Amino acid sequence: MSDAASSSYASYPSLRGRSVLVSGGATGIGAAFVEHFARQGARVAFLDVDEAGAQQTLAGLGEVTQAPLFLRADVTDLDALAAAIAAAREHIGPIRVLVNNAANDVRHRFGETGAADFDRSIAVNLRHQYFATQAVLPDMREAGGGSVICLGSTGWMKKNAGYPMYAMAKAAVHGLVNGLARELGAARIRINALVPGWVITEKQRRLWLDAEGEAEIARVQCLPGYLLAEDLARAALFLGADDSRMCTGQSFIVDGGWV
Repeated sequence: MSDAASSSYASYPSLRGRSVLVSGGATGIGAAFVEHFARQGARVAFLDVDEAGAQQTLAGLGEVTQAPLFLRADVTDLDALAAAIAAAREHIGPIRVLVNNAANDVRHRFGETGAADFDRSIAVNLRHQYFATQAVLPDMREAGGGSVICLGSTGWMKKNAGYPMYAMAKAAVHGLVNGLARELGAARIRINALVPGWVITEKQRRLWLDAEGEAEIARVQCLPGYLLAEDLARAALFLGADDSRMCTGQSFIVDGGWV
């Protein structure tokens, strides 16, 4: 049984029947968002280009009351993004919770990147968050409120090398949240940054977690053990639910006490 269904964790009545849209929801942290919101009884739609990953996520949710809807969409294509959001609205109703999760932390070297690389990085890590939020604004205004959850990262805070464009985009997420909090707040729309530390997903295990990384986690994290995708998902549930009704313009760091 998934820990999302465990009685040891919170259940949020306000999420039952609530329309939730997740970008990048096929695998990793995004899949955990899809799973946990669905297990709370929300009506969930998610966007991704990874059809195989999406089908695997859906296969693990056969028993939920309302099966999530997968829409294949490349969030870097703004026309495709707008069309997918419109399609999600048709199926699950006006969007009340938006989780801007899609990202790509591909490694790159500062001296070896050009303008096209820059534009691609901004498109997948930042730009879609702005325009997806813009697209759901009428839904949330008409409903009398809503919640936008923008995924940041502690990677730029730790001054890590190896992904300067990704670090720049994730730092800018905080500017986006702060820049919209007052404007959206007038319509009772909350916008917050959910900021993961080193989340040990399958991808992280495959590509980057080695003995040196495990030693670093043990040395630097205040809390022992791996930070997992479900730890982020449980924080997202709080931010999507009415329990966080007076939380906006904030950064919620979930990193085991690293930064």
